[in-house]
Amino acid sequence: MNIVVLVKQVPDSGLARRLDAQYRVDRNGANNVMGELDEYAVEAALQLKEAHGGEVTVLTLGPGQATDTVRKTLAMGADKAVHVEDDAVGGSDALTTSAILAAVLGRIEWDLVIAGAESTDSGMGVMPHLVAARTGAPALTGARKIETDGASITVEHQRANGYDVLNANLPAIVSVWDTINTPRYPSLKGIMAAKRKPVETLTLADLGIDRAGADAAANEVVGAADRPARTAGRIVTDEGQGGAELAGFLAAEKFI
Repeated sequence: MNIVVLVKQVPDSGLARRLDAQYRVDRNGANNVMGELDEYAVEAALQLKEAHGGEVTVLTLGPGQATDTVRKTLAMGADKAVHVEDDAVGGSDALTTSAILAAVLGRIEWDLVIAGAESTDSGMGVMPHLVAARTGAPALTGARKIETDGASITVEHQRANGYDVLNANLPAIVSVWDTINTPRYPSLKGIMAAKRKPVETLTLADLGIDRAGADAAANEVVGAADRPARTAGRIVTDEGQGGAELAGFLAAEKFI
């Protein structure tokens, strides 16, 4: 089974993030890491490979510094990687990004694509669906468990009050939540082996895509402002009318 995992390098969600002059997430002044849910996607792929054989290819779209994320996935156990690196990609929206990823998938053999349910920098959660639409493969999203017999795939789609069982024939696109597994840490042996694993670097020209970036985006950010500083709360001193004052405050704020 040939499995492709979509990964993305993002600013650390545990640290403050800022926008640059073009209203994009500033990645130069941030501590960039692999997207949290992407690690679970890589682990899910590795477990399927260990159970059924095959090969795991990691696919990422990003600047040169995203190589750090690629190398981590290879150290975890992925077999090879494809890195789309092109300055013209900067500012691309989800539609263009999905077109680029689908173009790469059109160049390689794959049975299953696994991705995190959403990225921690945008949180849109649409990329697995968009890639599925562009490739014509079924999308089984929000998985907490994956099983396959090599010809079809079954997942438990996580819900707030339980789960649904989804099934489809391969090839398919699956996205996962952090309830699916516990990602492994790269071992020293894995880190050393990662240095010898192949990483193919592609440009938009290689993929036959001549329009990307902010100019090709279907939307535009025209302004942004920092979140207002948190103000001090209002203290109501109860001198016999505390309940009435509290009710009045809640009514004024439209809570009741």
